[in-house]
Amino acid sequence: MLSATLLRHSRVLFAVAATTLLSGLQPALAGVDDVTVYKDPNCGCCGKWAEHLRLHGFQVKEIPTAQMDRVKREARVPAALASCHTAKVGGYVVEGHVPATDVKRLLAVKPQIAGISAPGMPQGSPGMEGPFTPDRYEVVSFDGHGNTTTFARH
Repeated sequence: MLSATLLRHSRVLFAVAATTLLSGLQPALAGVDDVTVYKDPNCGCCGKWAEHLRLHGFQVKEIPTAQMDRVKREARVPAALASCHTAKVGGYVVEGHVPATDVKRLLAVKPQIAGISAPGMPQGSPGMEGPFTPDRYEVVSFDGHGNTTTFARH
């Protein structure tokens, strides 16, 4: 009788411990793929890029703002790498029409950089699709000191 009671209490304690552990981990795991996109309220391609990310499993919050210069300055996006929208995900800045696969790679590899950018608005990049010949373009990584390097080529 005593062993059955101990077994039942052990199971209850195990269930409580497992639930506590998992609930403690959930906030750490939640939000890894949450993207906040700052965009001009009059720009249509930014919404198309946000939809591209959603189709690839990201949770996207769009924030329309007329203060994009301020957003880019605060995010420390180098002027030469600027595009039409600025996003934040996993502690990184993602500038412009960066493919979701590159954002996923950034989050998986976690390099010591500030972010990545698809400078300008390359034709054929996510959100910039159309009936024209797509541009060849690079996604460039940047750090807080102005250093850049090629992250991906498309």
